[in-house]
Amino acid sequence: MELNDYQKQALRTLNPELTEKDILINGVMGLCGESGEAIDIVKKHLAQGHPLDREGLAKELGDVCWYLAEAAYAIGYDLEKICSLNLDKLRKRYPDGFDAARSRDRKA
Repeated sequence: MELNDYQKQALRTLNPELTEKDILINGVMGLCGESGEAIDIVKKHLAQGHPLDREGLAKELGDVCWYLAEAAYAIGYDLEKICSLNLDKLRKRYPDGFDAARSRDRKA
């Protein structure tokens, strides 16, 4: 599946009554909420001795994808552009792959 195809299909479930501002707010707040649900699964595994709920975590990560698609749409970007911008940033930051010294001393 292509990222932009995912975004198009996911946005079919976007509430049509939301304003442009509401879409942005819902997208960013949803990212925070779903990320919190993902970390809660990991917390239960690491701090409370639960087995890692991989399927539950995968579903939460899927929800993160949905809200990412919505937030990107709200600012006029498609997911492929968002990912491309991120890869460009990472190539500049770590031209030869991850480097701990570059990570500690980076400016941006």
